[in-house]
Amino acid sequence: MRLVFAGTPEPAVVALEKLLASDHEVLAVITRPDARRGRGRTLHPSPVAETATAHGVEVLKPTSLKPDTAEGRELRARLAELSPDCIPVVAYGNLVTADLLGAAPHGWVNLHFSLLPAWRGAAPVQAAIAAGDRETGAATFRIEEGLDTGPVFRTVTEPISPGDTADDLLTKLAHSGARLLVDTMDGIADGSLHPTPQSGEPSHAPKISKEDARIDWTATSAVIDRRIRAHTPAPGAWTTLDGERMKIGPVLPTGDGASVSGVPGALRVTGDGVVVGTGDGAVVLRQVQAPGKKMMAAMDWARGAHPGEGTVLV
Repeated sequence: MRLVFAGTPEPAVVALEKLLASDHEVLAVITRPDARRGRGRTLHPSPVAETATAHGVEVLKPTSLKPDTAEGRELRARLAELSPDCIPVVAYGNLVTADLLGAAPHGWVNLHFSLLPAWRGAAPVQAAIAAGDRETGAATFRIEEGLDTGPVFRTVTEPISPGDTADDLLTKLAHSGARLLVDTMDGIADGSLHPTPQSGEPSHAPKISKEDARIDWTATSAVIDRRIRAHTPAPGAWTTLDGERMKIGPVLPTGDGASVSGVPGALRVTGDGVVVGTGDGAVVLRQVQAPGKKMMAAMDWARGAHPGEGTVLV
């Protein structure tokens, strides 16, 4: 099939490369405009744009898809010229307006990193880890006007390991999902694959804010462990010490709060490491990032910071 691919971040690159290596023809990619990043805050193209350019594929970077904008009209005109059969989508980051849904005969087919209707929304991987799910997966579905509500073509499952961070799980899903997307394009092309409506009770995974990543030390050790892993590396789980924000990397639950007097957030350096009390026990900090510093081993931080008796994280 003739395809126009829509995607933006690094996980979408895996799918784009699989499609480029397949029997399908990628005519162009649609991606988010260049964004500022790094210390110098200079403009950089998205990972998808960089990959497309390296393969000589046309790159379209509309700021808006709305039909009443100049960029929106230009995109519609270009899609009409390209005449794609299907538009596969992976983490594009922009809402597809209703009038664009018919821009290709087979529509827009999204690769979503959950087993729909579970975890519809912007942060399905983080939500699955935070909820303590033992299994998740990826689904390909046809985009319609509702948020992640369209009929599903195919799914693939992926176990969630006890130590998985959001980055770990997303990396695994990016690869298994890329294979799923190519298989879906193959099935649509030969007419063997047709989508079926979603069934079951939906759950939702809205976009995560920095405040969502703040650690509640009164929660249980297991909940704290999951929520920290769910927010690693972005936006990064955090707490405050003496009024200053400090990021916390994945922790090790101990189930024993005696060493910190059972006070949630109470911090003490022991023979086991840097230990913090929780609602039902304690966790051992493994990595921390103090203000203005890089992420470092928690014991190295403690040797320099010398946290005193009665130190409490909040």
